[in-house]
Amino acid sequence: MQITATGLSKRFAQEWIFRNLTHTFRAGTATAILGPNGAGKSTLLNTLSGQILPTAGTVGYELHGHTVAVEDVPTCLAFAAPYLELIEELSLTELIRFHTRFKPLQPGLTPEQLIACMYLEKSRHKLVRDFSSGMKQRLKLALALYADTPLLLLDEPTTNLDRAGVAWYQEHIRATLPGRTVLLSSNVPEEYDFCQEHIRITDFGAQAAR
Repeated sequence: MQITATGLSKRFAQEWIFRNLTHTFRAGTATAILGPNGAGKSTLLNTLSGQILPTAGTVGYELHGHTVAVEDVPTCLAFAAPYLELIEELSLTELIRFHTRFKPLQPGLTPEQLIACMYLEKSRHKLVRDFSSGMKQRLKLALALYADTPLLLLDEPTTNLDRAGVAWYQEHIRATLPGRTVLLSSNVPEEYDFCQEHIRITDFGAQAAR
């Protein structure tokens, strides 16, 4: 999926988060949105995905040469972020089955194989609410990484992961990159060292726009 931002700007009350961002996120590329905490990386990521309306400017979407309406973008994307909630009353197996009704897994991958790739075989019947924060984050990532979608959004993907979890992320993000457009917000180099393009949100702040 190709995403074209033109003059994209977002303001909350009187505070501009970013202004006048013009950039084409080419299909099949990975782009890191960089900046310090609180700079607005998550806001930009959510605006580019159509989940937040811009204050000014436009975002256009194209898939295989055809325009995609903003209301249809959610069916094309998978998203993982620490602030996104899981249905914690379900077991791991129940959650995966529920989730994949709306976001099918990549062809040939079964729920059991997904559980195995997360090393959570012994927790398949455990309620998600009883998972550690690291287990929950790995689950969020796996559901996004292995969803059959052309667009992948990741917001601070290694939050709550230990060193083994970070290594797991680095292995599986590379395994699921081919053919996808990836947008990733981060300020941790090991999260985005595979990205071909970098955008610094501070380049589009209120001061930069004057």
